[in-house]
Amino acid sequence: MLKNVGSNWTLSALQILIFMVLSPFVVNTLGEDTNGIWVVLVSMTNYLGLLILGVPMASVRHVAEHVASGDTGRMNRVISTCLGMYLAMGLGSLVVGCGLLWLFEHSYLLSESWSHLDAATRAEAPLAFAIIVLQISCGFVCRLPYGIFEAHQDFIAKNLVVAGGLVLRLVLILWWLSVKASLVYLASAIFTVMIAEFLGAAIVLRHRHPAVRFAITGFDRRLLRPILSFSIFAMVLNVGAKLAFQSDALVIGRFLTPADATFFDIGNKIFDPLTTVVLGISMVVMPLATTLRANQREGELREIFLKWSKVAWSLILPVGLFLLVLGPEFLRGWFGKSYDPVSGQVLQVMMGSFLLFLPVRGVALPILMGLDQPARPALALLIMGILNLGLSVILVGPLGLLGVALGTAIPNVLFASAVLVFACRALDTPLATYLSHVTGRSLLGLLPPLALLLACKYLFGVEEYKATLASGVAMTALYAAIWILFVYRNDPHVNLLARLRDRA
Repeated sequence: MLKNVGSNWTLSALQILIFMVLSPFVVNTLGEDTNGIWVVLVSMTNYLGLLILGVPMASVRHVAEHVASGDTGRMNRVISTCLGMYLAMGLGSLVVGCGLLWLFEHSYLLSESWSHLDAATRAEAPLAFAIIVLQISCGFVCRLPYGIFEAHQDFIAKNLVVAGGLVLRLVLILWWLSVKASLVYLASAIFTVMIAEFLGAAIVLRHRHPAVRFAITGFDRRLLRPILSFSIFAMVLNVGAKLAFQSDALVIGRFLTPADATFFDIGNKIFDPLTTVVLGISMVVMPLATTLRANQREGELREIFLKWSKVAWSLILPVGLFLLVLGPEFLRGWFGKSYDPVSGQVLQVMMGSFLLFLPVRGVALPILMGLDQPARPALALLIMGILNLGLSVILVGPLGLLGVALGTAIPNVLFASAVLVFACRALDTPLATYLSHVTGRSLLGLLPPLALLLACKYLFGVEEYKATLASGVAMTALYAAIWILFVYRNDPHVNLLARLRDRA
């Protein structure tokens, strides 16, 4: 498992590196208003992903089950059935996308708060919207090879393909936006990368797993019901996630200006790569839980739950601590002229909630899904999404962007608390045992790094970006030493000090 998670984290590191380069480049090249249009456009079209009905998560689970049992014939029938479903969903997405395009033009482009936009921007926005709709519709089929890789726990091959796509994305966006700062060029680059990734994934899949038949000829109607019965809960999870994390830009675009959408997005940007880090664990945990369940080894999941929850918490904690203290200074240096102080406030409000949300999202939730217990977490995420949307609409008027941030943060905490309780009960692990193991020593170990950051901010000054980064590096070094010497000392699952001694 560690090898696969390590592969995912290596990919995450590359994603974060490219993200750090592209984010300020895109914002500063397009400008605040045009980038705000892009943020709203992407948020709206992402709802088309709901039409996939949770089939990707279901396909990973069902294919993994047949891989574990060695039933190649049934595995290929599941793949063919999922492929047929993806094709139908892609066509449906094109139809719904036309309706969303009409909604985008009449509810946003023609609204009073967007009336200051120039004619050229208004003209290209619908075309960029249409390209993204086409990209999402084709993406239903294009994502199937990745699910097959995950079901075989072949994360290294999958991640190499994705890494190639990331590098291509970096090159195309830097190149094409340098030629012309255009929404159409940006959308076209993303579509091109998706097609290239799919072709690469199909070639690698054929080479590494020749038993896989990536064709619709084995479509089996009898498999629709078992796939959809699990997919319905995965779809509810997707609905909740979309409402929770995609609706903010739509609320801002409707009640405020495109520039405000950019300012919120800058404050919210860091959470995508942070989520990617914990998903590096999640993508391994869910098929592993399914495999252990199929082999009647569920008892091992308790140790996996405690071990990887602490790992996820330990990875997120230093980043969260740094951003809570020096987040505004970091964003100001990262985005330069496009930074607004409200972006820093949004970041700090959101970060507190993500400290609780991300470890649960990365470990507890996929274990429940892998154990075929999706109902309660799916319902919890749906409630979280609805509450997020409702609070954001209520608070955006009196509090502006901070109201939208609070509308996201409060449901995050409630969802994480509920799913953590569900997972502890499912694995017969007392909540006190979980909290003691995962957070016990870390809360004490956190005090010296916190003191160092506060000293850097209020005693030494971090006005320059280099000083902000240097403070983060110093804090990380101190944090790592404390975690090795104290937090993970004599840990039953990961004794870092003992491992270092053995290697020495």
